Amino acid sequence: MPDTAALLVAAAGQQGLGNTLRVALIALIVGGALLAWFLLRGYRGNGADDSDND
Repeated sequence: MPDTAALLVAAAGQQGLGNTLRVALIALIVGGALLAWFLLRGYRGNGADDSDND
């Protein structure tokens, strides 16, 4: 029976940039969602806060 670690190394070598691009794509999506949440969070309360200071 072949060594499992050797099989994993051989399989990983054949992937090329597939895993790297997959991780980069996921990071872009998560980063974009966090950026949108951060920006929209700042705009949400502006109207209510300004009317209370009259």
